[in-house]
Amino acid sequence: MKPTSRTSRIALLAAVASLALTATACGGSDGGNDVKSGGKPVTITYWSATAGAKETAAAFNKSHQDVKVKFAEVPAGPDGVTKLSNAIKGGNAPDVATMDYSELPEFASQGNLTDLSKVAGDTVKHKFPEGVQSLVNLGGKTWAVPFDITPLELYYRADLFKKYGVDVPNTWADYQKAAETIKKKNPEVRITNFGGNDPAIMAGLAWQAGAKWYATSGNAWKVNMQDPASTKVADFWTNLVTKDLVSKTPLWAPEETKERASGKVVSFIGAAWSAGGMSTTYGDTKGKWAIAPLPTWDGKPATGMYGGTSYIVPKGGKAEVASEFIDWVTTSKAGLKARFTSLKAPSSALPANAEMRAVAAQSYDKSFFPAGVDPYRIASAAADTIVPGWTWSPVQQQVNAAMNKSAADFAKGQAEGQKAAETAVNERGLSLAK
Repeated sequence: MKPTSRTSRIALLAAVASLALTATACGGSDGGNDVKSGGKPVTITYWSATAGAKETAAAFNKSHQDVKVKFAEVPAGPDGVTKLSNAIKGGNAPDVATMDYSELPEFASQGNLTDLSKVAGDTVKHKFPEGVQSLVNLGGKTWAVPFDITPLELYYRADLFKKYGVDVPNTWADYQKAAETIKKKNPEVRITNFGGNDPAIMAGLAWQAGAKWYATSGNAWKVNMQDPASTKVADFWTNLVTKDLVSKTPLWAPEETKERASGKVVSFIGAAWSAGGMSTTYGDTKGKWAIAPLPTWDGKPATGMYGGTSYIVPKGGKAEVASEFIDWVTTSKAGLKARFTSLKAPSSALPANAEMRAVAAQSYDKSFFPAGVDPYRIASAAADTIVPGWTWSPVQQQVNAAMNKSAADFAKGQAEGQKAAETAVNERGLSLAK
């Protein structure tokens, strides 16, 4: 159901902009839409594109009698988002789904999520770190339950750093010096790839620098992707690209993998989950990669996030029953073990619930890395340094699409993202702060 006038629509979106998401006729309920089972098990539907989701649902069904989960795999990325959005509009959405943190404000603001405050609010408050709570608690309400936390880290070839005589950089200034040294000693080698066409990386680096891309002023939405912190980051990477200190190969391109595997590129910026696929992708370099905290601007530990998954109940879902499954899969040893031990390829996803990290670590074969390099220990420490207070916008899909066009031009990407955000916010009926 849509607001009946432009005034009511602006009021709703203004509330969203300030993260004061309210349950309206448009929005989800507080979990009172569950059905009675008449003594029979209640079946809930679960959609996800994540690895291990099917096996997790099967394990839940074996251990629970009152609730049964019917799983369906959906596409990852934008296609999955579109499928879920269409299902909600058509009234045939699942009871549970997984969703990237960056998508939550948009779905919540459009009334497509069920408010989980009563059934999961305490769980989020007491079992998850503050740094990730701000991503799922919007406007004083809980709209999702976190699964993983995804701090940015530096992955580097320890053998090649030693060969070229560079130390692991502590600051971004150190990083540039290392880039210059590596290129000088071997003109065919670069410190990293930076095609620049991954908005999530760009956001994470700005996040680390202290940027706050989205805020409000009164009842108006404020977009500032070109603040001093963001500009500093953009200028830094533009300088590295201009000086030919980084490879311009687009991120996620096949050539990127070849460069890293061959030693043409000696490091990359990734998240906690990046370690998982390295043994498959870079198997011939086993024992040569190491992990370090992301360089910072002032030498003090800090990082941003790159991706991350949460569990939601779409509008109309059986929230109270679904919360039993969500709690099990995010905060129980049995749920985490079912997911991680079922995977054919290794996963290094870092559970947001700190108590579950040991379970995940036990399922991960860290033999790809040299002795003493523990991806879970390093990622857990990095998670504690995530800069607090970042939130995503209710128009993030449009921002991402615009930034994707920027290629290796970080500053242009921010400018295009700014323009797209302002346009999309206006189209949603919300005024912009001057």
